[in-house]
Amino acid sequence: MTNNSTSSARLAPPIGGFQEIEGRHIFVHRSGSGGPAVVFLPGAGAVGLDYLGVQQEVAQFTTAVVYDRGGTGYSDPLPLPRTAAAVATELRELLRAQDIAAPYVLVPHSLGGFYAHRFAQLYPQDVAGLVWLDALHRDWDAFMPPAASLAAIEQMAPDREQLEQMRPALREMRTELLADYPEHVRQALVEAKASDEWTRAGIAERTGLAGLATELRAGPNLPDVPVVALSVVGTDPSQPALTSERTVQEMNDGKRRMDAALVSALSYGEQRVISDTSHHRLCFDRPDAVVQAVRDVVERAGLAHLAHLAHLAHLAHLAHLAHLAHLAHLAHLAHRARP
Repeated sequence: MTNNSTSSARLAPPIGGFQEIEGRHIFVHRSGSGGPAVVFLPGAGAVGLDYLGVQQEVAQFTTAVVYDRGGTGYSDPLPLPRTAAAVATELRELLRAQDIAAPYVLVPHSLGGFYAHRFAQLYPQDVAGLVWLDALHRDWDAFMPPAASLAAIEQMAPDREQLEQMRPALREMRTELLADYPEHVRQALVEAKASDEWTRAGIAERTGLAGLATELRAGPNLPDVPVVALSVVGTDPSQPALTSERTVQEMNDGKRRMDAALVSALSYGEQRVISDTSHHRLCFDRPDAVVQAVRDVVERAGLAHLAHLAHLAHLAHLAHLAHLAHLAHLAHLAHRARP
């Protein structure tokens, strides 16, 4: 059962509650009913409630879950970064503790892609499908220019002085992104995201990207389940200040090719290119595209499950026919053996 209480040392979420996992409190908020359940995996620096808008729309047709990884957001602090296996195991324990039945449709954004892939490696039977929200891939470096390698991205994190200079602009941006949220949720999130604790967690999670990719390359590919990959190639006003225009173009070309390779390896994979928004604004500017992708994967997962059941029934029918044929053969032999 979810515990809605909070300690004085931890910020209180405006909605949702906590689930105790191995003595730690993990923030979780679920809405809707039915299955397969849809689980959103936040990017670095993001938290579960950043996906509240799309969660509430998905909850109109199935169970939808947002949560904060241990060490981030409203969940109890932990040393960061963590291994992908640790995060994946924590998520599975959380969903089981919440009595949310597998298999799940995982919806990872950005860094969440690493954790979703590890979840699928460890628990393939628990994955009904995936919706890739401009997510990181273990082969990122093979498609990106050197200036945008995972190791280079780790070095791009602003220092404390730069963060202080950025605070007013970041606060304004967050207030604008969350404009359609209920007032009590928006205000709580804006204040929490300005805290040193949440800022440090966001930076710390970005420091282990190359290691996570190495961890994933040691494991299997994604299971052959329905996947829709949303590749975001729109202009991000903040990117030119961090990288050259040429590098941005090379990154967008790389993302197109990377996600195309991802879905082409699957029986039910599809890529959708989104050109009218940027990476961190996807769920705010294009909730329609996100929700439609989730709906399509949920429906395709259902069809794939029915096809699997039909295949099993066909095999059972063939086995039954073979058994009857065997009995008939035995009866024939017994009849010929009579004097």
